[in-house]
Amino acid sequence: MKEFLKGFLFRGLVACGGGPVVLAVIYGILGATGEVTELSPGEVSLGILSITVLAFFVAGMTAIYQMEKLPLSMAILLHGGALYAAYLAIYLLNGWMQHQLTPILVFTAVFLAGYGLVWLMIYLITKTKTQRLNELLKKE
Repeated sequence: MKEFLKGFLFRGLVACGGGPVVLAVIYGILGATGEVTELSPGEVSLGILSITVLAFFVAGMTAIYQMEKLPLSMAILLHGGALYAAYLAIYLLNGWMQHQLTPILVFTAVFLAGYGLVWLMIYLITKTKTQRLNELLKKE
């Protein structure tokens, strides 16, 4: 557990600075499209702080895959569940999503599809690399 916490803190601290940059890009796009014409200091402060915490948490959670005693399927479920809860909480806290069932269900479906797609790509890439390594080992 000590190694997980150490990895979590290190990864989170390395990545948390990227959160405000992403938020600045989002605010810039919203301003350029005319979707949002003004933001209050409170909205900006909450956005910056919450997205920094989100970036820290999301990056830190990748440390779960370094825990050798945890089966991969359990690590994927814990990681996905933690990310889902964190994103949902930040979106609701910042008012980026309505506190209604339909938007939450749409978010859930998009999150599950995106998370599943990322893991499918990781699986296929890893499978291909493993097959190549096995072929190289057979030749030697």
